[in-house]
Amino acid sequence: MLSDAATQQFIPVLKTLFSENGVTAELYEAPFDAMELEVINPASGLYAFEPDVVLLIHSIQALRARYYEQGMSPEFDRMLRIWDALAANSAARIVQCNFPLPYERPFGQFDQKLQQSLYAETRLLNARIALAAGERANILVCDIESVASYVGRKHWFDERLWDMSKTFCSLEFLPQAAQAMVDLVLAGLGRIVKCVILDLDNTLWGGVVGDLGPMHVEIGPHGDGEAFYRLQKFLLSLKKRGIVLAVCSKNELSNALAVFEQNPGMVLKRDDIAVFAVNWDNKADNIRAIRDTLEIGFDSLLFLDDNAFERNLVRNFLPEVIVPELPDDPADYVRAVAELNLFETTAFSAEDAARSESYRQEADRRQAQNSYTDVSEFLKSLDMRIRVGRFEPAQIGRISQLFLRSNQFNLTTHRYTEAECTAMMEDEHCIPLCASLSDRFGDHGLISIAVAWPQGDLMRISDWLMSCRVLGRGVEEYLMNHLFSMARERGVRRVSGEYLPSAKNGMVKDFWRRFGFENTAGALWEIEVSAYVPGTTWINPAGIDSESEKHD
Repeated sequence: MLSDAATQQFIPVLKTLFSENGVTAELYEAPFDAMELEVINPASGLYAFEPDVVLLIHSIQALRARYYEQGMSPEFDRMLRIWDALAANSAARIVQCNFPLPYERPFGQFDQKLQQSLYAETRLLNARIALAAGERANILVCDIESVASYVGRKHWFDERLWDMSKTFCSLEFLPQAAQAMVDLVLAGLGRIVKCVILDLDNTLWGGVVGDLGPMHVEIGPHGDGEAFYRLQKFLLSLKKRGIVLAVCSKNELSNALAVFEQNPGMVLKRDDIAVFAVNWDNKADNIRAIRDTLEIGFDSLLFLDDNAFERNLVRNFLPEVIVPELPDDPADYVRAVAELNLFETTAFSAEDAARSESYRQEADRRQAQNSYTDVSEFLKSLDMRIRVGRFEPAQIGRISQLFLRSNQFNLTTHRYTEAECTAMMEDEHCIPLCASLSDRFGDHGLISIAVAWPQGDLMRISDWLMSCRVLGRGVEEYLMNHLFSMARERGVRRVSGEYLPSAKNGMVKDFWRRFGFENTAGALWEIEVSAYVPGTTWINPAGIDSESEKHD
């Protein structure tokens, strides 16, 4: 933590918030108002600490003092120098807090036109911070201004505390500021909501469809249905940014589908929902079925239901699932969910935007599989095509996402930032491979990563992870064959790998043994290249697009 405000009060709050999310955080608190001194000195305590994340907490009060002395023009350049120095000396992800807008406006509302005041220039500085951060993969912006605006500047600032102890804000709202920072860090660790599971009656629309019929439930842009219409608009925006939508409802499936297909007031259509679990079974079991279909963790699921009994049942049987209280009035549903700030992310890619469609394609694949009695025949029928190659600049965002978010099929669960992924891409001693898969139903996108390091007669595989959406398709066999082909061409005699157990990756505990590796010591596994037996796979190469493809 580097700040031009006192940060002592942040320490216990940050540690508590991280602990509540199962993360043990070690914090280094730089000396007061010593940002430049810490970042430009390679021997500083900051770099000795070897941080994973650097929080840059700027206060409007300190900015105000500098502004009245020297104007605003040096501030942005000062910030860029700090970023550049950090990037040159550390691979840590930078979380840059923006500035709460001050309350003083010497020109009143005319300042909106004149743009010559601390208020106007701070707003411009925040905009420049956001634009510059968007051009740098390793920098996230913590929107403290939005937190301060939500509670109100009248309450956010405590000038008396600032004068006495340089306290960042009113102590009442320090936890909100800290929570905003923690949310970003947790998102960087892959702690994100991936799916929103929705009840139907009196949650997604007003009334009970079984009683009213599909055309008479309350949904539309005006009147009694507007609250539900607003919720659906919000959910559609989540779907467009990569959050998967599913339905879990006690209803007749035909009645539920009729609303999606026939009611003109519906914002969400049938194709917007990846999984329907509509029956009379208990909702905990249905959520388990949804989770099994999507193959994501329970802690990545958010369940919205107007019924307190159903919420408590799911909390009791599936404690990892996020189940917020919903207000009695549906007009407040969107605000209640938005206040929880559950949808933080550190990147957005084309794969994110297409995620819901990819799950629908997966449902089609499973339906097609039911028509085959022989797995091999089904896999051949998919006409799978794979593209394997070194990391490329355009893929770095998605590659970092996979490192940060993949938990189950992940041999070591190392978490790499975009800057660290770029460093591997540019390292001539590293073989950083990524794989994209498509079939006759559609494109899975980038689904697997394997990173290898040739060292003399040994090739060490340091990382291997894969999206669970393509389990059982032969991707791991194809990649392993590919790596051993490269090893033979390079004259490597032995290949080693590592398995580091985590709370979620038990499914791959026997991964190396499955390919003939033997456990040599602790987490290490090894095999002679001459002893490797190529695995059978029905996947064909999509084309030779990189140097590494030539080794197939």
